[in-house]
Amino acid sequence: MDLKQLKAIVAVAEVGSVTRAAECLHLVQPAVTRQIRNLERELGIPLFERTSQGMRPTEAGGIMVDRARRALNELERARAEVQPTPGGVSGIVTVGLLESTSDLLAEPLVTAVARNHPTVELRLMTAYSGHLQQWLDAGDLDLTLLYNLDSTPSFNARPLVRERLWAVAPPSTGLRAEHPVSFAEVAKHPLIMPAPGHALRSLIDAAAIRAEADLSVAVQTNSMRVQKQLVLAEHGWTILPGSGVAESVARGTVSAAPISEPDIWRSIVLVAPRFVRTPPAVEVVARELARQAASAVDQGRWLSAEFGTANRSFGVTPDQGGCTDD
Repeated sequence: MDLKQLKAIVAVAEVGSVTRAAECLHLVQPAVTRQIRNLERELGIPLFERTSQGMRPTEAGGIMVDRARRALNELERARAEVQPTPGGVSGIVTVGLLESTSDLLAEPLVTAVARNHPTVELRLMTAYSGHLQQWLDAGDLDLTLLYNLDSTPSFNARPLVRERLWAVAPPSTGLRAEHPVSFAEVAKHPLIMPAPGHALRSLIDAAAIRAEADLSVAVQTNSMRVQKQLVLAEHGWTILPGSGVAESVARGTVSAAPISEPDIWRSIVLVAPRFVRTPPAVEVVARELARQAASAVDQGRWLSAEFGTANRSFGVTPDQGGCTDD
């Protein structure tokens, strides 16, 4: 088994064709076919089956492709880390951002890393907390934001920001940030809700129990963007964290107010694997991410947010939100 064989099976799995994989790898088609056949002979099992849609990995092939992709990524990262880089750290860092925080943090993080650490290659993935945790556990992420997660034997979780949940309604409703709305009032309206199993849904259902309120669920979705679209189309109200509603409130596409009686809060944490050596590139990106979160809170762009302790862990305090390394 060698690197050429690993690159071949990953390329074929990604494009679904030996011919196109050969073009991507700058090889002739027989060379790619030979590499796959040699690997199949060594393993004693077929890795691909030919279908009307192209080359598709078998069950065993899917396992090999997944492992090969991770091995190639690790080698690429190792090469980036060990090659000398005058004046700074280098490497590849894959960061997970909660979908609700991407509008606030993605562009500022990319800008800060490009400015302060130009030899660090940043890769961003956005998803809901459950998916990000799975990807971190699988080794696909170096660092991620999650919420309402304490430290576990597998992860280091450092509190970053505590934010309040908001009621979100059509602009004509006239909800205002300075006038919190009770959960009982929210429950009087049809609600566009996260799907069951979503962590945000669990927070909302727990608040309904505390408020002794029955919810009228009009639509369930796993997309925050769809939630806001349906609110704008006046299908009902929804409930979102401050980070997920800030831009829409600023544009006036929705009206929103913090929820009270009871207040509903979620804690966003910065999480990294516990038993893996943390490369310098991951450390500097973690610091930049904490700084951008601090800046968003300090400048009032992150609605109803309070600072956690991860900022101090990375040498960041609220009034240092926009600082850079010396």
